[in-house]
Amino acid sequence: MSAAALAATPAAQHTPPLHAAAGAHPRGGGHTVKVPLRLVVGAQYADAALSAYVKVAALALRPEGCTAKVSVLAEYLGMSKSAVERGLRQLAQPDDVDGWVEVPTVRRTLPGGRGQSAHRVTRPLADGELWVRVPVRAAEALPPRLLRLYALLAYAVARGIPVTAGELGEMLYHHTGQRAGQHLGERQARRLVDDLEATGWLTVHRREGDRGRHAYETHRHPLRAVPAPAGDEPSSEQLALWGAAAPVIKDGSGAGDHDGSLASEEDHGTDRRDETQLGGGIRRRRGDRKWPARPVDNPARDTFGRPALALRADHAPASHQVSDRPVYSGPALQLSPRVWRVLAPVHHELPGIRPYLLRRIAREIGAQLDAPGGSEQRLLARLTHRYATTDPVGDIGRWLLGAGLVRHGCGHPDCESGTVWTTGAACEICAVNQQVEAARRRREDDLAAREQQLAARRAAQLDAGAPSDLPRKRTYRERDRASDEEIRAVIAARGPAVALHLYGHLRTLPLLDGHPDPQETGSDRRTHDQ
Repeated sequence: MSAAALAATPAAQHTPPLHAAAGAHPRGGGHTVKVPLRLVVGAQYADAALSAYVKVAALALRPEGCTAKVSVLAEYLGMSKSAVERGLRQLAQPDDVDGWVEVPTVRRTLPGGRGQSAHRVTRPLADGELWVRVPVRAAEALPPRLLRLYALLAYAVARGIPVTAGELGEMLYHHTGQRAGQHLGERQARRLVDDLEATGWLTVHRREGDRGRHAYETHRHPLRAVPAPAGDEPSSEQLALWGAAAPVIKDGSGAGDHDGSLASEEDHGTDRRDETQLGGGIRRRRGDRKWPARPVDNPARDTFGRPALALRADHAPASHQVSDRPVYSGPALQLSPRVWRVLAPVHHELPGIRPYLLRRIAREIGAQLDAPGGSEQRLLARLTHRYATTDPVGDIGRWLLGAGLVRHGCGHPDCESGTVWTTGAACEICAVNQQVEAARRRREDDLAAREQQLAARRAAQLDAGAPSDLPRKRTYRERDRASDEEIRAVIAARGPAVALHLYGHLRTLPLLDGHPDPQETGSDRRTHDQ
């Protein structure tokens, strides 16, 4: 479902799900603002632009409008200053689709040249324009991508439109990288819905919507808010329950002459004092990652039924150590349970495989398991048989990718090396392919034998009709200059084979009518009429 289709979809009539807040005692809902739907579903606006719009719209409700500095807006939203500046720049300039300016901005400078914070207001909604109501607290608590998903679901819930994860992914876009401009996939949308549900701003009623879809229920506040213990710092679990995500500093502070205003002061009419200043971003390297590593193939808490197996370069045997190679210092590699079960015959070989190669092996197993006809028992039987019949195995990693896990057979999903896996019977397609291949080989052998016979016969004719001092072939110019009497003389003296060799078929064949070959006698005598 595209953005235009979502906006034009009429309100559906279906039974609403049970309200998740029944019996709960949440805190106050806080202020909400109206956000144009085109800002939520438009691919021309980045996710950070929506967060910046909600906060600017809330501050613009004051009579004097929004006069907060970019650094203060970044502090409110828990974002970096440069990200907020880029979002405000998209809002303050005409967009590429309709040419509308969502946040008209006026730069202010005192007569002495000292800069002040810019004055920002929001564009009034047009008559009949679609909009969605978003809590201001959600913009401060949720990351920009989750806030955009929240706004989409809030509009769908208000209009009674049942949506799927695939339709949500089509209205969320990549804005950076090689896939910039492309929409998200269904699996990515499902993960975002799970993340949003974990914050408490959304309740998902599994399979309770129209035609078995999930029914979504958005809230004006996180339902599972837990007060912090007195005198203690809140834990990461409590922060997730509050829906107050930590500031994400990924792109640092932009230069003052590139983005935003050069304001050094602002009006002190905002709702809280400017107590902190955001610094520049931190460039993280490979060995300094702070987030936990997820298992390869699919996320799982308990990978092997024991603590995570650290398959690192420093845990490899001495025969696999390379002295001049830097030791891998990132998070330990973990395998999903189904990949670990398939690799049961080679468990003792896994510590000797490099983490990069082991990741490729795990992804190959996952791809085959997700393909039609793939099963753990089938891959386990294949790997067990091939590992037992292959001796020795030099490089176990390359052997697994190049031989151990490769499926042999025809294009039928159930074909396993000429046998149907589900029934155990011989594959008919493979049998037909073998018959066709055998017929092709026989035909090629017959053609090769006939070519050898023809070559031997021609050589015998030349040997029988020409002496050892066979003259050289005539050139094309010499053949054209030769007269018919000269060619007939050669035919009478040395035979047709030598004449064909000297003057070619084009000049010699017309002169052979009724002339017998001197080498042919008895029943083998025939005329050269071809």
